[in-house]
This record gives sequence, structure tokens and C-alpha cells, in this order.
Amino acid sequence: MHKWREMVQAMINWIEVNIDEKSPLMKLSEAIGYSPYYCSSQFHRITGLTIRDYITARRVSLAAIELRDTNERIIDIAMKYGFSSQEAFTRAFVKKFGITPNKYRIDPKPIPLFLISEVYKPIHYNVINKINRYKENILEIRIENISKHKFIGVWDKDSIDYIDFFMKEKHCCDEICGNIESMSNHTLKNQLTHTAGWFREGEVLGYFYGIPVPYDYEGDIPKDMQCKVVGQSDYIVFYHPPFNYIKENSQVVERVDSIAWTFNPHILGYEWDEEQLIYQRHYPEGYGYAVLRPVKKKVIDWDKNV
Repeated sequence: MHKWREMVQAMINWIEVNIDEKSPLMKLSEAIGYSPYYCSSQFHRITGLTIRDYITARRVSLAAIELRDTNERIIDIAMKYGFSSQEAFTRAFVKKFGITPNKYRIDPKPIPLFLISEVYKPIHYNVINKINRYKENILEIRIENISKHKFIGVWDKDSIDYIDFFMKEKHCCDEICGNIESMSNHTLKNQLTHTAGWFREGEVLGYFYGIPVPYDYEGDIPKDMQCKVVGQSDYIVFYHPPFNYIKENSQVVERVDSIAWTFNPHILGYEWDEEQLIYQRHYPEGYGYAVLRPVKKKVIDWDKNV
């Protein structure tokens, strides 16, 4: 099973690089080294999609981003992503998103973009490879100020972390992440589009997942998401630089989390701010991993220091 998952992930990665390939199945078969039938059957078995349906979903999603961010003609975008005509592209676009490409370009509301599938994760790697304890690596601790902004996302007071959040049937990972990706052009400057973390409700820490946007954002809010205002604050950032997701994710996350949740902010002249959000950034190959805990300047009790 693990070997098949690894093979299908290789197929997914090949498709992404060759998304405009005119005869993808034959070329994919040659690249992977298995027959077209075997590639097709294993792909469907692991992903639940045919290769054709997967490629079409990725193509219309990539095309949607170009409709949103460029002035390229619709027919040119359609041809770029392998559609035989603008009409064929429109049919596929409407089937996937319920809106025509032209209407989406005029008013690019949030839509559930189809993201790259991930079927081979660190948990699969760990099953077949005993990983040594993580060796000492660079871990940066710094102060970052984040301006007042809004955060659009799903807030769940009954979830404790990412895995718990998306294991719940009420949270559809594909739909949530697809909607967020379609809003990536609104991401707050210097922040990651896909951001998660913890919020406090009484004595309980809940988990949220979504996108930080500027304070003046007045656009659409995807279904089942909420928009909340987040005040300006200083954060202590516990940051690990980019790493190999498959081989190192578990160790990096464990190491950063263990330091972030036991750190004493007093040594930097701060104390924890329990009223602000705690942010979590996770983009292994592009950014790395970080936990951002909000702080405020430590109040000095002068009576004790006299």
C-alpha cells in the first residue's frame, strides 16, 4: 500500500509539471514505468478520481487563477490548459464552480479551487522508515509585529490542532483550502495565505484555519466561514526554515512546538497576551514552520522593585 501511495504521489507530481501535456496518460506511463492501465487503476484506487477527471479539475483551477490575476483572453487561457475550445472550457468551468469564466473574471468571488492532491504524507514514510531523532538544526526566535487586520476562516472550539480539525466530517479540507486559495490575491502583506492557529474561548483553546486579509477588506466571505477583526500585536515567532516535508515534518513540528509552548517571554521583556490569536504557519518547502504567540510588554510592579 505504501509503495502504491508513493507511486501515485509521483504521478501527481508529474501531472503538475506537465499539466499542459496533450497526451498525458501515455507520457505519464512512460515516465513512471508502468502500463497505462496500471497507472489508471492505481490512481483511481488511491485518489478516488480518474486521471482524466483529476487533470481537468487541476486545469480549470489553474485557469481560474489566471482569469483572476491576468488580462489574458479567455480563449488563450482555455487553449493553454488543453481545452479544445472556449466552449469546452466554459462547460468544464461551470460544472466545477457553477459560474462561467467570464462572470468569474468580472467578479472573482471565492470558489473551491481543486488543489494538488497529497496521498503520500510523513505518516506513511514513518511507517516504513524508522527515523532517527531529529538532529540540532537552526531555530530562530524573533519578535514580529502584525498590524490590525481581519481573519477569514473556520473556527472550531472543539478542535485542538490541524489533524483533529480536518478529521472531523464537518470540515471538508478540499473545500476550505480551495476557497482560501481562490482568495490568495487578498492575503495580508508578508503573511501566508493558508494560516491556522488557536483562539481562546474562556479557558478552552479552539483551533481555526483560514486566511489573514487587510483590515479594509470588504469582499465576499465563503460559506461556513466567519470574518473576525484581529488587533495589532507583537508576536514571539518560533521559526524553523524550509525542510523536507516527507522526511522531517514530524520532528520539526515537535521541536518547534515544544519550545514555543514552554518558552518564558519574561526574558525578552514580554508576557503572553491571552486575548489575541496564536498563529501557526506551515509551508515546509517554501517557508518552513512557525508558531507565533502574541505578547505585550511586561508590566513592572514598581512596589516590588523599590
